[in-house]
Amino acid sequence: MITSFFGFKLGSAQTFDEQGKCLVATKVAAGPVTVERIKTDQKDGYKAIIVKIKGKRKDFLRELKADEQDNFKAGDNLAIDQFFKVGDKVMVSAKTKGKGFAGVVKRWGFAGGPKTHGQSDRHRAPGSIGQRTDPGRVWRGKKMAGRMGGGTKTIKGLKIYKIDKEKNELWLKGVVPGAKNNLLKIVKSN
Repeated sequence: MITSFFGFKLGSAQTFDEQGKCLVATKVAAGPVTVERIKTDQKDGYKAIIVKIKGKRKDFLRELKADEQDNFKAGDNLAIDQFFKVGDKVMVSAKTKGKGFAGVVKRWGFAGGPKTHGQSDRHRAPGSIGQRTDPGRVWRGKKMAGRMGGGTKTIKGLKIYKIDKEKNELWLKGVVPGAKNNLLKIVKSN
């Protein structure tokens, strides 16, 4: 049984549930995706399908792990409602928005230096970064200036709110990372 699927983020919206409670939802264009080929490994017993996801600017090829009882053929179209239903809990992985090179104040929330007493050019500087003789170096993972965003982020505990079969849209309760038209991997969680 396939427990993951791919889609594109359409944007966030505000909606209301049956009790009138306001919810933040994310609309996802989920499929249909086309099976390109079947991948099997006889030694390990691994079976997967390679799917083609049609995007606006380009197409993507991705691999979905399948079970032995899944009987897919090349050319089959897979829809989101074959594998997910309303109320399922999912986790969504996507590439976050890249923000370029950022200093420590923007990237990590450092306070910066004092604004008076001769500090004319040190307002947004990190300050001291190392110790003295012991250890005599800067520790790995030190919070410093650098590239911000552009990495893969996974949001867990999202719920499927609505599935629109005609439009191939999936509504998730909550927000997912990335910009509009960003490729998302949706994985069923327990």
